[in-house]
Amino acid sequence: MKTPSARLVHLLIGKSIIETLVVGALAVFTFINVLPPYFHGWGEVTETGISGWAVNNASPWERVEVQLYVDGKFVADAIANQPRPDVLAAGWARDEWHGYSFRLSPQSLGYHEARVYVLHDSGGGTRKSLQLLGNPIPFFVDEDGKILKLPSK
Repeated sequence: MKTPSARLVHLLIGKSIIETLVVGALAVFTFINVLPPYFHGWGEVTETGISGWAVNNASPWERVEVQLYVDGKFVADAIANQPRPDVLAAGWARDEWHGYSFRLSPQSLGYHEARVYVLHDSGGGTRKSLQLLGNPIPFFVDEDGKILKLPSK
């Protein structure tokens, strides 16, 4: 059996490196177009539910649609268009109208986890994707049905 020449080995290694770079570039391009990294926001537990803010840094005047999931189940959606002067003061937005608030229906006793997502159009409006805002929001419902804030994991 013939051993491959050093030149052939170098060509094959070079080809593999170029293919890896092309596939990596395509993956980054796809990720940026399908799941853009320019949404920022946060949510927190309140006495009646989950409230927070959401901003699209690529279009800071736009009001974004947010969706609430509790324990992995869809609960509600809303447009983040409520006043949040703290978000404007912190420099996260160009105006204060990026807040949202979800009133929770009665939940069962025990530990729960809420997640707030931004609904994002991509592909010229042909696709929609969800991007998590901030971290999951843990909360506890006591015997009286009161919602209690828990520390994040």
